[in-house]
Amino acid sequence: MFPNPTVKQVIFQITFPNLFYIENKIGDFQLKIMKEFPQSALLFRRQVLLADIGPESKIAEIPSDLKNETGKKVWHFKSDKNFELHVLGNSLDITSEYHKTYNLEGGDKFRDTIKFVLDCFLEVTKIPIINRIGLRYVDECPIPSKDNSTFKSYYDSIFPLDRFDLADAKEMAFRTVIKRDNYSLIYAESLQQKENEYKLIIDFDGFAENIESKDYLTVTDDLHTIISDEYEKTIRSPVYDYMRQIGGT
Repeated sequence: MFPNPTVKQVIFQITFPNLFYIENKIGDFQLKIMKEFPQSALLFRRQVLLADIGPESKIAEIPSDLKNETGKKVWHFKSDKNFELHVLGNSLDITSEYHKTYNLEGGDKFRDTIKFVLDCFLEVTKIPIINRIGLRYVDECPIPSKDNSTFKSYYDSIFPLDRFDLADAKEMAFRTVIKRDNYSLIYAESLQQKENEYKLIIDFDGFAENIESKDYLTVTDDLHTIISDEYEKTIRSPVYDYMRQIGGT
């Protein structure tokens, strides 16, 4: 594990058919995870209507029964460390800014947290099929000098720098969805300014669909491998040197 990794956020999510009995199971699930996620709350996620009512329309013309639209219940659990868990009637997600490694020695492993949560959840709910498993990494990578030469020495980027010079760019972005055997990967790069510094944001979102619940960890391991391979193809030696620095100096 590197002392100064570029990863800023990791997200794991599963979706599944609506569980009409989820409210009756949440208490049992909460007891199983309480040691790791001692803070809890019941939230309501409001459903937002986006409507083009046109320049001649008035708000009052929107059907009045929309006022009765109810929100979705979200069971929110939080660790004393900086990661959170949300459960809805058809999904579960873990979002962490704390974990910096999936399965490497030297730090708390995101894989261990996934396994702990999912084993508890599947034991309680008994769901046989997972509609979708997603694993996402958001990396914030250094750009020490905003010029093509330096940038190319740090990254094997998709940006069309032969046509658009990085020094002239205020924003730049690329996104693609590709197949990797039975899995899919959304790969995105974006040039963003953060705290008066430009950063390369690399967003990896791997996913698989229609998985037997017993295979969830094998699939998640495969998704991590795909993401890790793409990350290694994107960064060059100076980025590894940056990650080896203590305290980011």
